[in-house]
Amino acid sequence: MSMNVLVTGASGGIGFATCQVLAAGGYTVYGLDVRQPEGPFSFRFLAADVTDGTQLEAAFQTIKEEAGSLKAILHVAGVYDLNSLVEIAEQEFVRVFDINLFGVYRVNRLFLPLLEKQGRIIITTSELAPLDPLPFTGHYAATKTALESYAYSLRMEVQLLGYSVSVIRPGAVQTRLLGVSTKCLETFCATTQLYTCNAVRFRAIVDKVEAKSIPPQKIGELALRILKAKRPRYVYNINRNPLLRLLNLLPHSWQTSIIRWILH
Repeated sequence: MSMNVLVTGASGGIGFATCQVLAAGGYTVYGLDVRQPEGPFSFRFLAADVTDGTQLEAAFQTIKEEAGSLKAILHVAGVYDLNSLVEIAEQEFVRVFDINLFGVYRVNRLFLPLLEKQGRIIITTSELAPLDPLPFTGHYAATKTALESYAYSLRMEVQLLGYSVSVIRPGAVQTRLLGVSTKCLETFCATTQLYTCNAVRFRAIVDKVEAKSIPPQKIGELALRILKAKRPRYVYNINRNPLLRLLNLLPHSWQTSIIRWILH
Protein backbone atom coordinates (compact mmCIF):
# COMPACT_ATOMS: atom_id res chain seq x y z
CA MET A 1 0.00 0.00 0.00
CA SER A 2 1.08 3.55 -0.66
CA MET A 3 1.60 6.25 1.95
CA ASN A 4 -0.55 8.82 0.15
CA VAL A 5 -3.36 10.50 2.10
CA LEU A 6 -5.87 13.24 1.39
CA VAL A 7 -6.82 15.76 4.09
CA THR A 8 -9.57 18.37 3.69
CA GLY A 9 -9.53 21.64 5.63
CA ALA A 10 -5.74 21.71 5.42
CA SER A 11 -5.39 25.40 6.25
CA GLY A 12 -7.49 25.31 9.42
CA GLY A 13 -6.04 24.66 12.85
CA ILE A 14 -6.91 20.96 13.11
CA GLY A 15 -6.43 20.26 9.40
CA PHE A 16 -3.05 21.98 9.23
CA ALA A 17 -1.79 20.19 12.34
CA THR A 18 -3.05 16.87 11.00
CA CYS A 19 -1.26 17.40 7.68
CA GLN A 20 1.98 18.31 9.45
CA VAL A 21 1.83 15.35 11.84
CA LEU A 22 1.10 12.87 9.04
CA ALA A 23 3.85 14.33 6.84
CA ALA A 24 6.31 13.99 9.74
CA GLY A 25 5.12 10.40 10.12
CA GLY A 26 6.23 9.54 6.59
CA TYR A 27 3.01 10.07 4.66
CA THR A 28 2.70 11.96 1.40
CA VAL A 29 -0.07 14.39 2.28
CA TYR A 30 -2.35 16.14 -0.15
CA GLY A 31 -4.08 18.96 1.71
CA LEU A 32 -7.20 20.61 0.28
CA ASP A 33 -8.58 23.98 1.33
CA VAL A 34 -9.99 27.18 -0.13
CA ARG A 35 -6.92 29.16 0.91
CA GLN A 36 -3.23 28.38 1.23
CA PRO A 37 -1.86 27.81 4.74
CA GLU A 38 -0.05 30.67 6.42
CA GLY A 39 3.66 30.13 6.95
CA PRO A 40 5.80 27.15 5.92
CA PHE A 41 4.27 23.68 5.56
CA SER A 42 5.50 20.21 4.61
CA PHE A 43 2.68 18.82 2.48
CA ARG A 44 1.31 19.16 -1.06
CA PHE A 45 -1.33 21.87 -0.98
CA LEU A 46 -4.16 21.97 -3.51
CA ALA A 47 -6.65 24.83 -3.60
CA ALA A 48 -10.17 23.42 -3.65
CA ASP A 49 -13.51 24.24 -2.05
CA VAL A 50 -15.47 21.21 -0.83
CA THR A 51 -18.65 22.91 -2.06
CA ASP A 52 -17.29 23.31 -5.62
CA GLY A 53 -17.43 20.19 -7.77
CA THR A 54 -15.26 21.68 -10.50
CA GLN A 55 -12.43 22.53 -8.11
CA LEU A 56 -12.65 19.09 -6.49
CA GLU A 57 -12.49 17.42 -9.91
CA ALA A 58 -9.30 19.35 -10.71
CA ALA A 59 -7.77 18.23 -7.41
CA PHE A 60 -8.82 14.65 -8.16
CA GLN A 61 -7.06 14.69 -11.52
CA THR A 62 -3.89 16.13 -9.97
CA ILE A 63 -3.76 13.47 -7.24
CA LYS A 64 -4.58 10.71 -9.72
CA GLU A 65 -1.70 11.78 -11.96
CA GLU A 66 0.83 12.36 -9.17
CA ALA A 67 -0.06 9.66 -6.63
CA GLY A 68 -2.21 7.15 -8.49
CA SER A 69 -3.91 5.97 -5.31
CA LEU A 70 -4.68 6.92 -1.70
CA LYS A 71 -4.28 5.03 1.53
CA ALA A 72 -6.80 7.25 3.33
CA ILE A 73 -9.20 10.16 3.06
CA LEU A 74 -9.38 12.38 6.13
CA HIS A 75 -12.20 14.89 6.48
CA VAL A 76 -11.38 17.90 8.65
CA ALA A 77 -13.01 20.74 6.69
CA GLY A 78 -15.88 22.32 8.57
CA VAL A 79 -17.43 25.55 9.80
CA TYR A 80 -18.97 26.57 13.10
CA ASP A 81 -21.91 28.87 13.55
CA LEU A 82 -24.18 29.96 16.37
CA ASN A 83 -27.64 31.36 15.84
CA SER A 84 -31.27 30.77 16.65
CA LEU A 85 -33.25 28.38 14.49
CA VAL A 86 -36.02 30.93 13.93
CA GLU A 87 -33.76 33.88 13.06
CA ILE A 88 -30.93 32.42 11.00
CA ALA A 89 -31.03 33.31 7.31
CA GLU A 90 -31.80 30.42 4.97
CA GLN A 91 -28.59 30.99 3.01
CA GLU A 92 -26.47 30.64 6.14
CA PHE A 93 -28.41 27.60 7.36
CA VAL A 94 -27.84 25.85 4.03
CA ARG A 95 -24.16 26.91 3.88
CA VAL A 96 -23.29 25.13 7.14
CA PHE A 97 -24.86 21.91 5.84
CA ASP A 98 -23.19 22.35 2.45
CA ILE A 99 -19.71 22.38 4.03
CA ASN A 100 -20.07 20.13 7.06
CA LEU A 101 -22.17 17.38 5.48
CA PHE A 102 -22.43 17.64 1.71
CA GLY A 103 -18.73 18.47 1.40
CA VAL A 104 -17.85 15.10 2.93
CA TYR A 105 -20.26 13.36 0.56
CA ARG A 106 -18.77 15.10 -2.48
CA VAL A 107 -15.17 14.25 -1.59
CA ASN A 108 -15.94 10.59 -0.82
CA ARG A 109 -18.00 10.11 -3.95
CA LEU A 110 -15.28 11.61 -6.14
CA PHE A 111 -12.13 10.21 -4.53
CA LEU A 112 -13.30 6.70 -3.59
CA PRO A 113 -11.97 5.23 -6.88
CA LEU A 114 -8.46 6.21 -5.74
CA LEU A 115 -8.78 4.48 -2.37
CA GLU A 116 -6.72 1.31 -2.09
CA LYS A 117 -7.99 -1.96 -0.66
CA GLN A 118 -8.06 -1.74 3.13
CA GLY A 119 -8.06 2.02 2.68
CA ARG A 120 -9.49 4.22 5.40
CA ILE A 121 -11.90 7.11 5.63
CA ILE A 122 -11.63 9.25 8.78
CA ILE A 123 -14.33 11.83 9.44
CA THR A 124 -14.04 14.56 12.07
CA THR A 125 -17.43 15.21 13.67
CA SER A 126 -17.87 16.76 17.14
CA GLU A 127 -18.44 15.79 20.75
CA LEU A 128 -21.89 17.35 20.20
CA ALA A 129 -22.82 14.82 17.50
CA PRO A 130 -24.16 12.07 19.81
CA LEU A 131 -25.57 14.53 22.37
CA ASP A 132 -28.87 16.35 22.60
CA PRO A 133 -28.32 19.80 21.07
CA LEU A 134 -28.15 22.94 23.15
CA PRO A 135 -30.00 26.14 22.22
CA PHE A 136 -28.43 28.36 19.56
CA THR A 137 -26.07 25.58 18.41
CA GLY A 138 -28.90 23.53 16.92
CA HIS A 139 -28.13 23.95 13.23
CA TYR A 140 -24.40 23.25 13.75
CA ALA A 141 -25.17 20.22 15.94
CA ALA A 142 -27.66 19.01 13.33
CA THR A 143 -24.95 18.97 10.66
CA LYS A 144 -22.65 16.93 12.89
CA THR A 145 -25.39 14.51 13.95
CA ALA A 146 -26.38 14.03 10.32
CA LEU A 147 -22.70 13.58 9.46
CA GLU A 148 -22.41 10.75 11.99
CA SER A 149 -25.50 9.04 10.55
CA TYR A 150 -23.90 9.37 7.14
CA ALA A 151 -20.58 8.06 8.45
CA TYR A 152 -22.14 5.00 10.07
CA SER A 153 -24.14 4.17 6.95
CA LEU A 154 -20.99 4.66 4.88
CA ARG A 155 -19.09 2.33 7.21
CA MET A 156 -21.74 -0.36 6.75
CA GLU A 157 -21.56 -0.04 2.96
CA VAL A 158 -17.87 0.36 2.20
CA GLN A 159 -16.84 -2.48 4.52
CA LEU A 160 -18.19 -4.66 1.70
CA LEU A 161 -15.57 -3.07 -0.56
CA GLY A 162 -12.72 -3.61 1.89
CA TYR A 163 -12.61 -0.10 3.41
CA SER A 164 -13.03 1.13 6.97
CA VAL A 165 -14.67 4.30 8.31
CA SER A 166 -13.82 5.95 11.63
CA VAL A 167 -15.06 9.15 13.24
CA ILE A 168 -13.16 11.45 15.58
CA ARG A 169 -15.30 13.36 18.09
CA PRO A 170 -13.17 16.21 19.46
CA GLY A 171 -14.18 18.55 22.22
CA ALA A 172 -12.71 22.06 22.43
CA VAL A 173 -9.48 22.46 20.44
CA GLN A 174 -7.08 25.41 20.49
CA THR A 175 -7.75 26.72 16.99
CA ARG A 176 -9.25 29.77 15.35
CA LEU A 177 -12.64 28.07 15.77
CA LEU A 178 -12.58 29.10 19.44
CA GLY A 179 -12.22 32.68 18.30
CA VAL A 180 -14.91 32.12 15.68
CA SER A 181 -17.16 30.73 18.40
CA THR A 182 -16.71 33.86 20.50
CA LYS A 183 -17.27 36.12 17.49
CA CYS A 184 -20.41 34.22 16.47
CA LEU A 185 -21.76 34.53 19.98
CA GLU A 186 -20.98 38.26 20.15
CA THR A 187 -22.67 38.81 16.80
CA PHE A 188 -25.67 36.79 17.88
CA CYS A 189 -26.00 38.68 21.15
CA ALA A 190 -25.85 41.96 19.27
CA THR A 191 -28.34 41.08 16.53
CA THR A 192 -30.94 38.72 18.01
CA GLN A 193 -34.29 40.34 18.64
CA LEU A 194 -35.87 37.40 20.43
CA TYR A 195 -33.25 36.10 22.86
CA THR A 196 -31.19 39.12 23.96
CA CYS A 197 -31.16 38.31 27.68
CA ASN A 198 -30.86 34.58 27.07
CA ALA A 199 -27.91 34.96 24.69
CA VAL A 200 -25.85 36.94 27.19
CA ARG A 201 -26.33 34.23 29.80
CA PHE A 202 -25.61 31.54 27.23
CA ARG A 203 -22.14 33.01 26.77
CA ALA A 204 -21.21 31.88 30.28
CA ILE A 205 -22.09 28.30 29.33
CA VAL A 206 -20.02 28.47 26.14
CA ASP A 207 -17.02 29.80 28.06
CA LYS A 208 -17.21 26.86 30.48
CA VAL A 209 -17.51 24.33 27.68
CA GLU A 210 -14.46 25.75 25.90
CA ALA A 211 -12.39 26.36 29.03
CA LYS A 212 -10.48 23.08 28.72
CA SER A 213 -9.07 22.87 25.22
CA ILE A 214 -6.31 20.77 23.69
CA PRO A 215 -3.72 21.64 21.00
CA PRO A 216 -4.71 20.62 17.46
CA GLN A 217 -1.64 18.39 17.21
CA LYS A 218 -3.47 15.93 19.48
CA ILE A 219 -6.06 15.38 16.75
CA GLY A 220 -3.29 14.82 14.21
CA GLU A 221 -1.60 12.30 16.49
CA LEU A 222 -4.90 10.48 16.94
CA ALA A 223 -5.41 10.37 13.18
CA LEU A 224 -1.93 8.91 12.82
CA ARG A 225 -2.77 6.17 15.32
CA ILE A 226 -5.96 5.35 13.44
CA LEU A 227 -4.03 5.02 10.19
CA LYS A 228 -1.55 2.65 11.83
CA ALA A 229 -4.12 0.55 13.70
CA LYS A 230 -4.68 -2.96 12.35
CA ARG A 231 -8.40 -2.83 13.14
CA PRO A 232 -9.45 0.78 13.65
CA ARG A 233 -12.51 1.42 15.81
CA TYR A 234 -15.49 3.34 14.54
CA VAL A 235 -15.55 6.04 17.25
CA TYR A 236 -12.63 7.90 18.82
CA ASN A 237 -13.52 10.46 21.50
CA ILE A 238 -11.03 13.08 22.64
CA ASN A 239 -11.36 15.86 25.22
CA ARG A 240 -15.07 15.37 25.89
CA ASN A 241 -16.67 17.86 28.26
CA PRO A 242 -17.99 16.15 31.45
CA LEU A 243 -20.72 18.77 32.00
CA LEU A 244 -22.18 18.16 28.56
CA ARG A 245 -22.14 14.41 29.10
CA LEU A 246 -23.77 14.76 32.49
CA LEU A 247 -26.52 16.98 31.11
CA ASN A 248 -27.15 14.50 28.31
CA LEU A 249 -27.72 11.67 30.83
CA LEU A 250 -30.73 13.48 32.29
CA PRO A 251 -34.29 13.01 31.00
CA HIS A 252 -35.24 15.44 28.26
CA SER A 253 -37.75 17.17 30.51
CA TRP A 254 -34.99 17.82 33.06
CA GLN A 255 -32.61 19.12 30.39
CA THR A 256 -35.25 21.51 29.09
CA SER A 257 -36.08 22.76 32.57
CA ILE A 258 -32.41 23.29 33.48
CA ILE A 259 -31.69 25.25 30.29
CA ARG A 260 -34.82 27.35 30.78
CA TRP A 261 -33.82 28.05 34.39
CA ILE A 262 -30.29 29.05 33.39
CA LEU A 263 -31.13 31.17 30.37
CA HIS A 264 -34.53 32.65 31.08
